[in-house]
Amino acid sequence: MKRINNSVIALSLFAGMVYTHAQEKKQLTLDEAVQLGIQNSKSLKIDAAKIEEATADLLEAKNRQLPELKVSGSYMYLPIKPTIDLKLPGVSSAGGPEVHQVAFGSANLSVPLYSGGRIKYGIQSAKYLVEASKLSTENDKIAIAYNVAQAYNNLFKANQSIKVLEENLTASQKRDETFLKLENNGVIARNDRLKANLQTSNIELQLLEAKNNYNIANINMDLLLGLPDATEIEVDQNYIDESDDVKTVDFYLNEARENRKDLQALDQQRKAAQLGTKSAKAENLPSIALTGGYVAADIPKFLTVYNAVNVGVGISYNLSNLWKENSALKQSQAREMQLSATNDLLNDNIKLDVNREYQNSDYSKKRIAVFEKSAEQANENYRITKNKYDNGLATMTELLDADAAQISANVGVINAKADAALAYRKLLQTTGTLTIK
Repeated sequence: MKRINNSVIALSLFAGMVYTHAQEKKQLTLDEAVQLGIQNSKSLKIDAAKIEEATADLLEAKNRQLPELKVSGSYMYLPIKPTIDLKLPGVSSAGGPEVHQVAFGSANLSVPLYSGGRIKYGIQSAKYLVEASKLSTENDKIAIAYNVAQAYNNLFKANQSIKVLEENLTASQKRDETFLKLENNGVIARNDRLKANLQTSNIELQLLEAKNNYNIANINMDLLLGLPDATEIEVDQNYIDESDDVKTVDFYLNEARENRKDLQALDQQRKAAQLGTKSAKAENLPSIALTGGYVAADIPKFLTVYNAVNVGVGISYNLSNLWKENSALKQSQAREMQLSATNDLLNDNIKLDVNREYQNSDYSKKRIAVFEKSAEQANENYRITKNKYDNGLATMTELLDADAAQISANVGVINAKADAALAYRKLLQTTGTLTIK
């Protein structure tokens, strides 16, 4: 039996070593976590593809100003002798050569000279849309930076709750041991000792819940940062002291107007839409191009043509524009109206967001002072109640209630500081100034 027990112990130690090795720990500051989140973001990969698409559209628009050169050639075999009837005076086709094959080739060059500005407007519009895509990506980066900060904050709060609860559980278990001795010596009733045991069980349940929340928060962070699922992240609590003194709300509103990337992206889209309207109006204007060509043909025993070079100017105008309404112009004007209304709505939302997060940040800072005061009161209340209980002036219920209030107040201080740091980052996000180091 002893050999079996030794084997079980050895197997348990080996399993513990394997688990410890598998559970890799990684210490990350908040800025390092944000950088990892941006590097491994799947949504940013989609944004990168959108930028490539917009860049390709710009290349297509630039290609329209380049010359068009087309080369074509054909060869035809005629199995049946064609009937050739020449109508030229004094020339007879009777007894002419038998034609069984024809070779033909041509080259045509077209250089755009004037298109009513459609090419120029198209190029500039595409440039604005490329810039809009880049600005949208920067806006998404700021949103990701805040999402990572929020997840990091949740992980920190869960971890701090575990520490506080573990300390209180240790103290509660020691108290249980003391009360058991007192019960055995007839100093306290069994019911009082059971009340203390119940308090310990409640702390154990809170600790289990805190560890469960921590595990969920840790998995969420691993997914956000692109780390293996088994990675345990160790947070750096220094970030909770990084918030600066909150300035006036007007300061943050001005910051938002100058730095919000989504507002800047929308401005680029509006410029592109304005050029789209100009381009649509230019549809009613003619197009002029410089043209040139070369033709060669060979019909054996009948006709040979080469060095047939031509140069000229081509004009193209769609006469149906005289009676057809310009639907492209109406669509472009409607898009301008839509983007203008979107701009007004976005400005209103920015004002609301900044004012809301300004109030939340100010409220979060004030909560810290209240929680710190509550913690001082709860700690002092527990000390007094403990002295009273030791002197027979307080009941077991009063002692346990004071202990529970002390735990809640101490956890509240930590959470309030973490929430204030996160609220400040949210305020910076709404102004578009959340830095990404």
